[in-house]
Amino acid sequence: MAVPELIRIVSRDSPMALAQVERVRAELAALHPGVRTEVVPVKTTGDKWLGALSQVEGKGAFTKEVDAALLSGEADLAVHCVKDVPADRPLPAGTVFAAFLERDDIRDALVHPGGLTLDELPAGARVGTSSVRRVAQLAATHPHLTCVPFRGNANRRLAKLAAGEADALLLAVSGLERIGRRDVISEVLSPETMMPPIGAGVLALQCREGDSDVIDAVSGLGHPETHREATAERMFLHVLQGHCNSPIAGFARVGRSGELSLRACVFTPDGKTRLNAHEWAGRLDPATLGTSVAVALLRQGAREIIDGIAH
Repeated sequence: MAVPELIRIVSRDSPMALAQVERVRAELAALHPGVRTEVVPVKTTGDKWLGALSQVEGKGAFTKEVDAALLSGEADLAVHCVKDVPADRPLPAGTVFAAFLERDDIRDALVHPGGLTLDELPAGARVGTSSVRRVAQLAATHPHLTCVPFRGNANRRLAKLAAGEADALLLAVSGLERIGRRDVISEVLSPETMMPPIGAGVLALQCREGDSDVIDAVSGLGHPETHREATAERMFLHVLQGHCNSPIAGFARVGRSGELSLRACVFTPDGKTRLNAHEWAGRLDPATLGTSVAVALLRQGAREIIDGIAH
């Protein structure tokens, strides 16, 4: 295998995206000490637009410009948060995922300046989040709280919180860890309290299909268990065909015995209806497990819920 001398990595230019790239560069340097890497930063539609994502074609808002840099040959490798990569349509033609890195924390965190937990927040407290998944779950479990739309990268959201635009914030633990701000977390929420998005905490490396040297060089960074979990979750979302306004949540987990399970939910935006499914793979491969869980939710009426939400 010929290891390339230089690998150009395209990334969103947010602090978190660049932190993710640094992780990849460090892991690559450890695996292939001779390889040089450089970063090609791009600004995406999702970073420039701070309104509702559904108004800028939602899905793909954070990936389109990154894909373009890869396909045009400006870059050789893209680093994506799997939760931002649409699963209801294939990856752009001519590109493949070469590796899924070992999964980070999948949980959400509450950030409250006074250190309160979610259950301690007083009635009427304003929680900053633009995630339909979080809004639906909070509406179901904490109807006395008010969600206020918060977009922008994590640093920007923390600044808005400090400026008093909300009383508390919900953010991903993994994201706060990546930007070195674990210190602001007042409570880490269990996946049962706040079911994570599909692909939570997983970074994927995307390459051009025919670029076998780069694919070979980075595939060694892949983590087998994470690969199984991400495959099941993405197939689940693909079969369900959600859109960016559908509150869908779930996570796959490889247990100690090596057995894969997938738990998933579909909600109405007001949180009043919640469909649940939870299955173990047994001898099924990950993609078949994802399909099976999606079908279980479709049998319960998931299609009507998803299609009934404006987008």
